[in-house]
Amino acid sequence: MSISRHIERFHELPIHEFAPDDTRPRPAADSVAWRLALAYRSEQDFAQLWQSFLQDVDPASVRALVIGPWWNGAEGYGSVGPVIEALTAEAGRLPALEALFLAEVTYDECEVSWLVMDDVTPLLAAFPALKSLAVRGGTDLGLDPVRHDALTSLRFESGGLPATVVRAVAASELPALERLDLWLGVDEYGGDATMDDLAPFLDGSRLPELRHLGLSNSEFQDEIAAALAHAPIVARLESLDLSKGVLTDEGATALLEGQPLTHLNSLDLHHHYLSDAMQERLSEALPGVGLDLDEAEGDDPDDEDDRYVSVSE
Repeated sequence: MSISRHIERFHELPIHEFAPDDTRPRPAADSVAWRLALAYRSEQDFAQLWQSFLQDVDPASVRALVIGPWWNGAEGYGSVGPVIEALTAEAGRLPALEALFLAEVTYDECEVSWLVMDDVTPLLAAFPALKSLAVRGGTDLGLDPVRHDALTSLRFESGGLPATVVRAVAASELPALERLDLWLGVDEYGGDATMDDLAPFLDGSRLPELRHLGLSNSEFQDEIAAALAHAPIVARLESLDLSKGVLTDEGATALLEGQPLTHLNSLDLHHHYLSDAMQERLSEALPGVGLDLDEAEGDDPDDEDDRYVSVSE
């Protein structure tokens, strides 16, 4: 998933942008993922847009929501907190909601590090039937350990994911979770998680239904790869995402010399610092695996200080 362009589908539904003044026939409420976003210099605020949506679309049938820019530019980039409050206040009117993407904002609209987030725990508490939650942005992001029995997909996209959020995910009871993606980011933008924080995801004792694991966009991607080479969780994964980070031949060697990876359907390593020889070695060792080696950034050891993750500022 890229932050350079808007998604076209979410929760296997086409995106449809809600516009209060659109006089054309609207699609059935349950047939699309509704995107709510304020245009720059809009005369509305998000609360007004939200109330228009609840009035014009049958909220009881809505299955998926995508929240774009929630500010109109009049007072800069405001916190997403009021959006969370607006959604949770009307949770009873959205009994069919299965998927929520909070802050589906491209870098043209706002740099990911400028997105001012808030505690997203109330969303999980308010929507017990939610199956998919995606959150973009790390500044002021919060999460408390929770139990949620329905959630199957959890995704945090960030240029700097706070360690407190990583620990909260690790401490949560998510018995149905099948997909977990954490864009860890860099310390400069609040990404202060360590390997110790990631350890609970690797030993296989938690998240019994997990089939996809993404630990990506990291400055210590080699260490993550080395840990996964012997991590019990890998044996029951169908896909693994180590993309967008500073992965070098050292980390790739550890992967190949560890446990077998041939059972994976896909291994995403795009945006990497692997040599041509290592890329060829990976392709030869994993012929049946969907291997993504796009965005090779070069492997010159003298350029070590110039290596960067894909998403930071």
